[in-house]
Amino acid sequence: MDAIQVLGLSFAYNGRRVLDGISLNVAEGQGLALLGPNGAGKTTLLKLIGGVLTPVNGTVLLHGRSPRQLSRRELARKIAVVPQEFVVPFAFTVREIVELGRTPHLRLLGSPGSADRRAIDHALEVTDTAELSNRIFNELSGGERQRVMIAMALAQEPQVLLLDEPTQQLDIARQAEVLDLISELNSSKRLTVIAAIHDVNLAARYFNRIIFLHRAAAVADGSPVEVLSSPFLQTVYGGTIEVLSFSNGGPPIVLPVPRFRRGEG
Repeated sequence: MDAIQVLGLSFAYNGRRVLDGISLNVAEGQGLALLGPNGAGKTTLLKLIGGVLTPVNGTVLLHGRSPRQLSRRELARKIAVVPQEFVVPFAFTVREIVELGRTPHLRLLGSPGSADRRAIDHALEVTDTAELSNRIFNELSGGERQRVMIAMALAQEPQVLLLDEPTQQLDIARQAEVLDLISELNSSKRLTVIAAIHDVNLAARYFNRIIFLHRAAAVADGSPVEVLSSPFLQTVYGGTIEVLSFSNGGPPIVLPVPRFRRGEG
């Protein structure tokens, strides 16, 4: 069964068409990466799927239902979002941040019950953030904050996880930690995952399906081996790009070709 169906989706900002006639299906438990140059509409598509934005044309279906048919509380029980930026103006502890994920399950003005505490404890455990519970969120490193934000999303007990640039501003080791965690959740919990990612190589290494957005359209959809080629990437990104392929079937590696090499000229 499809967890998500995107049917002829279009959206515009101030009359400028960002997405035009996008259609795709995402099966339950599938993980995919959204790729494309800056401004290609990756974040916009995530917001449309998550019900934050309303399309100009087309529709999104979550297990056969439109987000507009669901209350905000119902929608938040189905979809959790990890945004690019999460601003916390007060000195909340990590546990208090993760507790926010239980909001859709609480009654008005209600306090967390035993089921909520179990969900919070589980989210902290699987993201390896339990030992950070009493730390102030704003005092954590970038990688630690990212894992806490994922824990908050997991505390919602969602069916779908949307992530917008989850590795942004992280060093290479922390990027691997975050994507390893996302891959594990996708595999072990059959959580449907859609991640907008800037780095083509990370997407190719951690996701079996990638979709490229370019000039308001979905211009490629398939495995990294099927999609990534020098001519295609040069069309999408411009510039000269080299793709290194491997006979063992491993994910290709994408490299820009420098215009001037060290020691030349």
